[in-house]
Amino acid sequence: MNDETTYHVPVLLRQSVDGLDIRPDGTYVDLTFGGGGHSREILRRLGPCGRLIAFDQDEQAYANRPDDERLIFVRHNFRYLGNFLRYLDIAQVDGILGDLGVSSHHFDAPERGFSFRFDAPLDMRMDQGTRLTAADVVNGATEHDLLRILQDYGEIQKAGRLVRAIAAERASNPILTTTQLRELAKATVPAPEQSKLLAKLFQALRIEVNGEMTVLAEMLMQTPRYIRPGGRLVIISYHSLEDRMVKNLIRSGDVAKADADKDIYGRASVPFEAVNRKVIVPDDDEIAANSRARSARLRIASRN
Repeated sequence: MNDETTYHVPVLLRQSVDGLDIRPDGTYVDLTFGGGGHSREILRRLGPCGRLIAFDQDEQAYANRPDDERLIFVRHNFRYLGNFLRYLDIAQVDGILGDLGVSSHHFDAPERGFSFRFDAPLDMRMDQGTRLTAADVVNGATEHDLLRILQDYGEIQKAGRLVRAIAAERASNPILTTTQLRELAKATVPAPEQSKLLAKLFQALRIEVNGEMTVLAEMLMQTPRYIRPGGRLVIISYHSLEDRMVKNLIRSGDVAKADADKDIYGRASVPFEAVNRKVIVPDDDEIAANSRARSARLRIASRN
């Protein structure tokens, strides 16, 4: 079994697990097991009658699970949260934690194609049992769809030049590796802008390949049903698209709405109440020790 510290460095570990307000005999869900850092800390705080259900669709994450009878590991996408809780005959849980985005292990594994630091196949699949890869998107999507992906998921404001460069290159030479895509993208902007563009480009492709925004919306909208009153929702996000959905859910009960619907008396009924009014971010020491923490944002909410 791998040591979780070599697989994945957990972000905001103490703050997020504190946010669950763990009861020793409670039932909790870790939506994103990854290297198991958050799950192991939850298990450490649980008593012998506590339970933890951990989700992860990645085979390597499954191999990294601890041998603990209190842990139920679900090797599926967290969009199936409700399905598996019903299967396990669990009506409600005491808290749900999600550390969104990509684990440090994925970024550091060249063969997975998540990072532009290495020469690797353009893959980016979190679940390698699925078919769609980043190479399929880069070479198969229409220019219109590519533009949408880069603008919506990478928040690249002037994506047209990059899309045209990709279309021109793939017409005669398929773009199959991270190096090909990196060098092509770098040529479209001045040197000082290259790293930022590459980060946004690879983020956009990863989100498209894994359907991350759709999956996240489906999962978040299930949480009010499966968290008991007084239970906690704890989510760590890494970019504004994710954070906006989480913030909207807490404010309005709907990931797509910034403001709650009100009745004829002007009263709003929402499923959650924010525990931290101000988003929690890592301190300078954690950012220095773990570059993945740089963009992390933690929101904690209590079920009404």
